[in-house]
Amino acid sequence: MNSPRPEGLFIGLCTLDVVQLVDHVPASNEKLTAREQMVAAGGPAANAAVTFAHLGGSARLLTGIGSHPLGVAVAADLGRLGVDVCDLAAGSVEPPAVSSILVTASSGDRAVASTNASGARLVPPADLHALVAACAVVEFDGHHMELATAAARVARAAGRRTVLDGGSWKPGTEELLSSIDVAVCSADFRPPGTKGPEDTLRFLREHGVAWTAISRGGRPILWAGPDGSGTVDVPSVRVADTLGAGDVLHGALTHRLAAQGELTPRGFADALRGAAAVASRACSSFGTRAWMQSR
Repeated sequence: MNSPRPEGLFIGLCTLDVVQLVDHVPASNEKLTAREQMVAAGGPAANAAVTFAHLGGSARLLTGIGSHPLGVAVAADLGRLGVDVCDLAAGSVEPPAVSSILVTASSGDRAVASTNASGARLVPPADLHALVAACAVVEFDGHHMELATAAARVARAAGRRTVLDGGSWKPGTEELLSSIDVAVCSADFRPPGTKGPEDTLRFLREHGVAWTAISRGGRPILWAGPDGSGTVDVPSVRVADTLGAGDVLHGALTHRLAAQGELTPRGFADALRGAAAVASRACSSFGTRAWMQSR
């Protein structure tokens, strides 16, 4: 008998990503021809939802895209990949946020310019309680903070596990943390007064987050929980592109956490280890989609 598909709700940013693979980042007034390009839906929450769906989960994305032709293309791309989109900006005719991304072929490093969610206010929908109740886990990327904070409170009250992708510290993050169960943050996530990963883990614990981790690229992930702490090694791969690696990590982690009951140190470390393996695989090819074709 097959197990039911885990259901996840992803709340945050969705963009149109225009990605160019280049030999180097151009200097001022320099033009160059890219080796390859990729155009796809992007953003931390969107990429995490795509990963969750690819791994066999039922993913719903709560975001703002709009009805501009570029937004229609973004929604279609997500639908093709199995993500159910709930667009809170469906009435807007403005173009979606566009991320312009350059990936350096020799190193896999990326340079990104985007408006992200600046200037876009999303009001929590009337059916927010129903959306949360229908899932096992809710993941947030910290964008659209008013919506995120409201949904996290609902999820906490409903007993749904909440997961934060802490890419960077944003206004309102401290309030959001009070309703977060699991926070996995990048080394760039620096709460006020912190100077390094240990400070960040302590800050998160002091603000009520039970299970925490810091990802550091190819270096081991640091983690801490109520009854233990440790590290998780990241598989070594030939890096072609680091774009979206953190998003994939969170989507894979959320997929594993959706199927777990009460967390234990071993269970949390194992979930991080499995998610790191998926994220490492994603780094071995250009763009945010090619890794899914080799599964």
